[in-house]
Amino acid sequence: MAKAYVSFQVSPEVATKTYEALQLAKQSGTVRKGANEVTKSVERGLASFVVIAEDVEPEEVVIHIPKLCEQKKITFTFVPSKIELGKSIGMSIPCAAVAVEGQGQATGAIREVVAKVTGNAPKEQKQAPSGASKAPSAPKPAPKPKAPAPQAAPKA
Repeated sequence: MAKAYVSFQVSPEVATKTYEALQLAKQSGTVRKGANEVTKSVERGLASFVVIAEDVEPEEVVIHIPKLCEQKKITFTFVPSKIELGKSIGMSIPCAAVAVEGQGQATGAIREVVAKVTGNAPKEQKQAPSGASKAPSAPKPAPKPKAPAPQAAPKA
């Protein structure tokens, strides 16, 4: 039976890529593990990518995370197994959810997973040719002068 919080299914290839991206993020970046830590990370706006296991019991433990991610505009995905999710971040026990805060060397892998989940091709950053100079920006407005402070009358 499908869980109420699982809004879409991911292919086994995407799930495998997600596990690999999390391994990289764990080694070179910062991850938060567990439903409580993920919730705090998302609420504080620190998470850049969230992964939720599909087989969490009771589902009330993670049912709020997808809606919270949508409100905060944080990309999230699902993986089929909480056991594999735990293993991917170096834990010997199952893990319900993981938030990636610092991507480290996993940036490319996470972009690839996000592109497959959202259906958007990864955006490539445009770089200026090596000989091109930066366009001049508009000058900054001059600061407003401060009014002089009123002087006290001399005492007699």
